[in-house]
Amino acid sequence: FFFFCFFFFYTFTEKPHFLLKPKGNVGRQILCKCVLVASVRECMEADDLFLACRSVSPVYETTVANLFQIFPQNPDVIQPKYDHCRTCAVVGNSGNLRRSHYGPLIDLHEVVIRMNTGITRGFEKDVGNKTTHRVMYPESAVDLDDNTHFVLFPFKIQDFEWLINASTTGFTGRSYMPVKSKIKTNKDLVMVVNPAFMKYVHEVWLGNKGRYPSTGFMALILALHICDEVSTKFSVSEVDGNWSHYWEILTKKRLRTGVHPGNYEYNIIQQLAQQQKIKFYEGLMKKM
Repeated sequence: FFFFCFFFFYTFTEKPHFLLKPKGNVGRQILCKCVLVASVRECMEADDLFLACRSVSPVYETTVANLFQIFPQNPDVIQPKYDHCRTCAVVGNSGNLRRSHYGPLIDLHEVVIRMNTGITRGFEKDVGNKTTHRVMYPESAVDLDDNTHFVLFPFKIQDFEWLINASTTGFTGRSYMPVKSKIKTNKDLVMVVNPAFMKYVHEVWLGNKGRYPSTGFMALILALHICDEVSTKFSVSEVDGNWSHYWEILTKKRLRTGVHPGNYEYNIIQQLAQQQKIKFYEGLMKKM
């Protein structure tokens, strides 16, 4: 098995900017404004994005302007190196990683991207202890050290507001589940993914399957845009379609993949592995 450095495995008419910018081309930024309608799901289902988003443009622009007064407008993205390929590991939270002993292999990568609350302490043998980037949204956020990039996937305008307030005076609003009022993170290492990129993943990669992509799948596609060699060590769900985490025993067998097209995402990952675009480690439970 071998990797290809500096490859693009898919043909794009116009590759979207994956990071949110203070100002930009209206055609690209209009997708970000649509998040203000209510949710990513409504944004993706809107027939006329320009009509749906026109009335909320000032609110969006003000919020983004406030955001970039606190966080870097041009965060440090992994730069190409001429002497070697940039290696990235996308580490999911699947129960398949339990007893996998992938830890040392994961830590060898230059970039290690983890999802949400995925813990390492006590599971170093299976998932490693290195983290360079952590992909989160407000409802899944955890405190970070000064060396870890916070990669925000914003699903609604309140997510921008949460990031602003939780990093400064404290967030007092409400969401569909409890969120941290304050978060510890290095403000210089905060990266906000453009919602247009999320829509692109849903349309181009998943063919509009499900309501929206899972965090893990979006993180994988993001890695394919910024890395030369990508390894992923997760499967989207267990064989029976249930979500599970390597740090806990699944007790609610009805906890399905829900709004995410889990099986479809898994098939896409397998295809990428078969085409040698990524290296896919499925974990112990898949091997049994």
